[in-house]
Amino acid sequence: MTRILIIGPPGSGKGTQAERISERLGVAAISTGDIFRANVKGETPLCVETKKYMDAGDFVPDRATNKMVRDRLSESDVEDGFLLDGYPRTTAQVDYLDEILADGNQRLDVVVQLTADDEELVARLLGRAKETGRSDDNEAVIRHRLDLYHEQTEAVVATYAVRGILTRVDGIGIVDEVTERVILAGQSFCLP
Repeated sequence: MTRILIIGPPGSGKGTQAERISERLGVAAISTGDIFRANVKGETPLCVETKKYMDAGDFVPDRATNKMVRDRLSESDVEDGFLLDGYPRTTAQVDYLDEILADGNQRLDVVVQLTADDEELVARLLGRAKETGRSDDNEAVIRHRLDLYHEQTEAVVATYAVRGILTRVDGIGIVDEVTERVILAGQSFCLP
C-alpha cells in the first residue's frame, strides 16, 4: 500500500504529476481542486462558498475542505493506497489528516514537493488560463495564491521535512522527465 502527498506551489505541475504517478502505481489520485470544482459544477450546497474562495485565490476554509477529504478517503478505491494532491495546505489540515489516517491505522509514506521559480509559475498559469479559461488564473489571483503558498503551505512542507518523509523534485522541464524525477526520488521511501 502506498500513501503519497504531492505538494508544491500553484502551477508546479502537481495535478499532471499526480495523474501520472497514481496511474503508474495503480492508486487513486485525490485532488482537492478537482473536488472543489466538482462541487461548483454540480451546484452542491458548498458551491457558492467554494467558488467565492476559489475565484479570489483563497484557500477554501478548513471545515469544508476537511469534510470533503475525510469523505473521499473513506471510499473503497483508496484501500490499496492513494495520492493526495492539494491537501493538506495548512498545518491545521496536517493535524486533521493525521487524525483521519490514524483512525485507519495508516500514515503517509512520502511527501513529494515539486519546486519551481515564482515567475516561471506565473507564466505557466497565465498560459493555462488562455487554454482553459479558469476563473482563478489571472495574474493578481495567481500572485495571491503564490503568497498563500509561501505564507502557509511552506509550513506544511517543513512539518513533513522534520518527520523525514519529504523529498524535493524540480518541477520544471519536460513532463516525462519530471515524472521520472518524482519516481526516482520516491524510490528512497516507498515507490516501486
